[in-house]
Amino acid sequence: MATYDVALVLLVDASGSVLMQHRDEHAPVSPNQWSLPGGHIEPGESPEQAARRELLEETGLTAGELRLLWSGPRPYEAGFGHTVTVHIFHGVTTARQEDVVLGEGQAMVFVPRDEVFDRELAASTALVLPMI
Repeated sequence: MATYDVALVLLVDASGSVLMQHRDEHAPVSPNQWSLPGGHIEPGESPEQAARRELLEETGLTAGELRLLWSGPRPYEAGFGHTVTVHIFHGVTTARQEDVVLGEGQAMVFVPRDEVFDRELAASTALVLPMI
């Protein structure tokens, strides 16, 4: 069984909306679901470095202060043959929707907090959103 680490960013704007990615049908994990921006931690990277790199690659945004919100195993999902450790960082941004560049997925949007649970969420995203 393959094992790897990923870093995700839970980025919140001034209105409290959460930046979320609508993954496309080709995504190897959680296709067509809504997730936080992020991805694999590369060799030699810290989780925070990976979170910042992935955020920039997928959204065109940089983050100020990021704090570790949660770190642990990815929730179990039938048919998912990998062991993944997830590191989720929380940050606040002054960026607006028009500042976001779609670098990956079907969409990358700030979703109002009261609407985030109306979407089909990826397992790790569903786990941490109630924490904010």
